[in-house]
Amino acid sequence: MQLGQILLALLVLNLEIIAFHCFNHVNVHKRAPVQSIGANKASVSWFPDMNSLANIFQPKQSNSAIKNDKKNIEIELNRITAIINDNISLLKNAAETKNENSDEVVNALLSLEKLMREKNKLDNGQTADETIRYLNGSWRLIFTTGTVDTQKKLGGRINYFPLKAVQSFNVDTSTISNGIYVGNASLIKFFGAFTWNDKSRKLEFDFDQVSLFGFKFNLPSGGAAKIGQSTGLGSENNEQLIATGKRPFFNWISADSNIATARGGGGGLALWQRVNDTI
Repeated sequence: MQLGQILLALLVLNLEIIAFHCFNHVNVHKRAPVQSIGANKASVSWFPDMNSLANIFQPKQSNSAIKNDKKNIEIELNRITAIINDNISLLKNAAETKNENSDEVVNALLSLEKLMREKNKLDNGQTADETIRYLNGSWRLIFTTGTVDTQKKLGGRINYFPLKAVQSFNVDTSTISNGIYVGNASLIKFFGAFTWNDKSRKLEFDFDQVSLFGFKFNLPSGGAAKIGQSTGLGSENNEQLIATGKRPFFNWISADSNIATARGGGGGLALWQRVNDTI
């Protein structure tokens, strides 16, 4: 009987100690650890560690809460995707017919830019993976607001691009080309390499070769940016980036089997249509 009472007393004592620590954990960590009496070297008491107790009593997210979070993300993705599809539909028609109102095209590009950024955050990078995968191939420039510099010079946006300008990407070799054509013959065509950032969907590039009327020449670093700036085909910002050790870039908004959209380093928005030309 006495043994039973002793064990019961010890059990109650332990429960009181645990309860004391749980309800007074705010101040407990400020107290000096209890030391063994008579020991030459201080040793930590056997009292429970407060971090461990906090973890024990920390509320866990229930399965239903996790399911609700996933459901909310799915609902938001569906909402965003529906608006994205409307923008894509307008831009696809603009690429095919060039009849869509220019202001509506710009508004669709701006809306798409914002929504694709949100979608990329919600779908764990799936948007970025799809963008670079679809980007492989060749694209004809259909519509551009022009760089900020060009807009200032012309007093407005360029809108539907009058020339045949084709940009090509080989994702396997990370190579890029960009040229101006008359029919199937290139007047001027740049060749180089690019790098891709999944998180930001940013594609940085530089051209190290140029072809003029079929004759190819090597370019010094930044040479293409200077040609682009002087001819109006590129942005003055690209030349400034090269001067600071950086490279020109596109922040890609979207790419699918039909169209691609991006904002260039010069601040302009652009729409491309897929073509059969190769890099």
